Amino acid sequence: MNDQTLVVQSMKASTHGFASLAVPTYRASTIVFDSAEAYRDRDKRAPDGYSYGLYGTPTTRELEQKLTALENGVRTFLTPSGQASNAFALLALLSAGDRLLMADNVYPATRAFADHDLRKLGIDTIFFDPTSSEDLAGKLRGGAKMVWCEQPGSTTMEVTDLPRLAELSHAAGALVGCDNTWATPLNLKPLDLGADIVTEALTKYVAGHSDVFMGSITVRNEKFVETMRSTLGRYGIGASPDDASLVLRGMETLAVRLSYSSRVATDIASWLASQPLVEAMLFPPLPQSPGHALWKRDFRGASGVFSVIFRRGLAARVLQALDTLRIFSIGASWGGTRSLVAPMPVVQHRSVTPWPHDDLVLRFSIGLEAEQDLHADVERLLQRLSADPQ
Repeated sequence: MNDQTLVVQSMKASTHGFASLAVPTYRASTIVFDSAEAYRDRDKRAPDGYSYGLYGTPTTRELEQKLTALENGVRTFLTPSGQASNAFALLALLSAGDRLLMADNVYPATRAFADHDLRKLGIDTIFFDPTSSEDLAGKLRGGAKMVWCEQPGSTTMEVTDLPRLAELSHAAGALVGCDNTWATPLNLKPLDLGADIVTEALTKYVAGHSDVFMGSITVRNEKFVETMRSTLGRYGIGASPDDASLVLRGMETLAVRLSYSSRVATDIASWLASQPLVEAMLFPPLPQSPGHALWKRDFRGASGVFSVIFRRGLAARVLQALDTLRIFSIGASWGGTRSLVAPMPVVQHRSVTPWPHDDLVLRFSIGLEAEQDLHADVERLLQRLSADPQ
């Protein structure tokens, strides 16, 4: 064999006896076949076999299977981000003329996708109060193909009665989709509570290190598998095996990271709830937080993300006060090792449920720093807020 040919050939080194704890990173776009006949019949390999890298490699399949087991589903699909998961879960199962009911407190990008992109496709979206089964039941009487919720709501943390929502939706012939990013599959099992589709922004807690984007869609019924798979394929949606490898690595410490972050978050949120500058705490594990009883019934635990509403009139001073923080970084997202804080507007992202507070929620994500350092940083923030305006 000519050296020029040899340098591009695979030597096929044996893997016999090589038993590593780490999941190998298999990179491939092209998958080769043993014969022309096998190539001709490659579609028969779906959904578990390999035909082209876009549809999966052993690395991405490892992550998919682990998520499927955690979610108690039948199949998981990976996407490039959490928002992509929400968008394609809706796109794959909705058609022109369908009606979508969406909770009023969902992730703003998901709401915008429904308002703009789904509308262009002839799919109408009606928003409902996530805390009112009566509001949902009334709107279901107008018909719906799908009901979409988030547990708990992005930023404002309302908890929906998911079993009741699923009962009402299924009785009306509607599917149920749920974004489970806050709790992760360790702390909430939406498919067990009646959802048909569950999405995760793996970018956040599951990957856990603020350096990779990925999302997942897990379905409860085999009848959705081919529809989801073929839709993602037509749009060219796939996930990098290198990114999947990072998510798999992060997932191994998910339980201990969640345990620490939620414990520290509960301590700090409980303390904040007693502070005179704080009007309300939005964190389902707190007994005084709206939705606590539902959280206690349905969830196995919490994450380290909570929101603070300050006393009226302080909103304008929050941005300046944030500059005094030394441990918390200011930034979007959550679930990484570094603690974050983000000032979030609310009013522009809702149309059904009134917002009786100033239009600013300060969302905290507790990371892995020492609790005393985080607590001192929050105290520093409150001290700056309580100071006389400059």
